[in-house]
Order: sequence, then C-alpha cells, then structure tokens
Amino acid sequence: MSRSSNIHRESMRATTPIFALMLFFLLLLPKSLSKNNYGTSVPKSDVDLLEFPLNLEFFEAEFFLYGALGYGLDKVAPKLTKGGPPPIGATKANLDTLTKDVILQFGLQEVGHLRAIQKTVKGFPRPLLNLSSSSFANVIDSAFGRKLRPPFNPYKNSINFLIASYVIPYVGLTGYVGTNPNLNGTTSKRLVAGLLGVESGQDAVIRAMLYERRKMIVKPYNINVAEFTNQISKLRNKLGKVGLKDEGLMVPTSLGAEGRVSGNVLSANQDSLSYGRTPMEILRIVYGSGNEHVPGGFYPNGGNGRIAKSYLDHHDV
Repeated sequence: MSRSSNIHRESMRATTPIFALMLFFLLLLPKSLSKNNYGTSVPKSDVDLLEFPLNLEFFEAEFFLYGALGYGLDKVAPKLTKGGPPPIGATKANLDTLTKDVILQFGLQEVGHLRAIQKTVKGFPRPLLNLSSSSFANVIDSAFGRKLRPPFNPYKNSINFLIASYVIPYVGLTGYVGTNPNLNGTTSKRLVAGLLGVESGQDAVIRAMLYERRKMIVKPYNINVAEFTNQISKLRNKLGKVGLKDEGLMVPTSLGAEGRVSGNVLSANQDSLSYGRTPMEILRIVYGSGNEHVPGGFYPNGGNGRIAKSYLDHHDV
C-alpha cells in the first residue's frame, strides 16, 4: 500500500469522530428554533413576544401616515397589512410644515418597523383600528373625567395632533422595555433593541415639541398643554393598574430627575430608567377598559396575535 493511501486512511480515521461529534450536537439543538427571512433562528418562546408589538406598530404607522399624507399602509406598503381591515376614521391632519415633516418621518419609520418584525417572525394581519376623532375624544374625556366641548379632534391642528401622538406611542416604548428581559434569542434581542431605540427617539421628539409649548393654552378648552399630558399619563396609570409607570411633562420636584427639577421632558423612574409594561397592562390601556379581556377604544375587536387573542378567548363579561 502506498504511503499516500496510508495517510488518507489515517486522516479519515481521525476526522470520523469529529463528524460524529458534530452530528451529535446538531441532534441536540432545540427543535424550538425556526428560521426566519433573515436566515437566523428565533426561539419559539420569543415568537409571541415579538409579534405582540405589531398591534401598536400598526396603530402608529396608520395614525402617522394618515396624519401627514391622508392615506396609510394600504397605499404605502399594502403587503405589510396581510389583508387586515383598513382603519376607521383616520384622516389627514391640518399640520404646520415642521410638524408634518416630523410626523411623516415617524410614519415611514413605522413601515420599517413592521417590515423588520415580519421578516423575523410570521406576524399577523392588521387588526381593526378605530382612529376616528371620536375615539380620541373619548380618551381625552376619560382623562379629564368630563366631556370637553367641543369634542377633542386630533386632526384639527398641530398641537391637537401632537397631544394625540402622546396617547399611544409611549405605551409601545414601555412594552419593549418590559419585553426585553424575557427574550432568549440573540436575533430577538437585537430586533427589540433596535425598535426600542427609535420608539424612544420618537417619544422624546413628541415630548420635546410639547414641552416647548407646555404653557400654551389649547383652544377652546382653556387648558394648557402640560395639563393635557399630565391627565393622559394619570389615565394610563389608572388603566394599567400597576402604579406609577407614566408621567406628564411637569411633575412634583420629588419625581423629577434626581429630585431636583419639575420639568419632565422624558418619563423615567427614580434612576432615570424607562418604565416597562407587560402585554396585559398595554391591552388594558389601549382598549380603554382597564381590562385585558374587554376590547374597545382604538381596538374594537381587540388585538391580533396569540397573546392578545388568549385574553379575548377568556372574556369575562
């Protein structure tokens, strides 16, 4: 036998255990990993947590796009809707040039968010959204504990639209903060970190624009902007039912950064860290019912996805 044949045989004998070991470890890999459009794997335990935020991302995309352009996803990115029904009552807002520019950027950013999530997990169709002026008016009335006359209309002007923009996007931000510790996969964590970064930026811009106008009287209600934000935050705390996780633009000094300021351009805890919310808390708020089992408000039929549907399946009223 030639020397080269012996070398080849010895090489095969040495590498066989390596291949066997590799095969053994491949068989041990958890079967709960599924490939996505990025070619990476997401643990099944992460899928529901990554899909749930689509409910709020759809809301933000439609509200911002309609506010700036007068149309939404059905024209801008119809495939991302996955056949879900168009929103009720959304319309173009009467915005000044700067506000329209900012809101359009936000709307297009939300398109990217929807695409990124749907590339990572399967996702679900757009839920039915009620973005009518009356839907927002109901929230504002609930926040103040009385009916405002005339009813609040988010599409009337820039300041009304910015106040309406304060209502929901921050809720999504707290949702990502609450979700992050429960994720297992690297791809999942990277996605949520990226989403949280931009959602936080959007919230900061909205709050900064409102903070600049915090003393401005919102006509014809004789109520200033800061009071609108404070009452909306109080309502979200009440609906969420887990204590303080929301703060308006002005707070008692004891709640300000390091207990030294009453200005509150960013909402955060005593260590200036963002508050987190669970899916249950979020549903209580966006349904306006204070009950994750009882849909309504901006989501007449409730949210989509396994998490939201699991609460609707156990409707207790």
